[in-house]
Amino acid sequence: MNSYDIIKRPIITEKSMKVEFDKESNEIKKSTFEVPKTVNKLEIKYAVEEVFGVKVAKVNTMNYEGKLKRMGRFQGRRASWKKAIVTLKADSKTIEFFEM
Repeated sequence: MNSYDIIKRPIITEKSMKVEFDKESNEIKKSTFEVPKTVNKLEIKYAVEEVFGVKVAKVNTMNYEGKLKRMGRFQGRRASWKKAIVTLKADSKTIEFFEM
């Protein structure tokens, strides 16, 4: 799997932007991404390091089950997905599109 296939999209929400800052330089040290359900933490770490050129300290992942949705008498299910929160090392540069 390609590194660009592992990182599907960044998750930019109010809660994900209220993350840990480096007090001295006011840089964001955590980033949130949507990733495929089949990848593990090491693959996510190497993909983020390769794509963005940063140093990753740790990766936390969460699995989300798809919600059951109804439209009248018909029902379906949204897709299940996985979220990865990537913590950068203190001496690493930041990811550009997460800057405010």
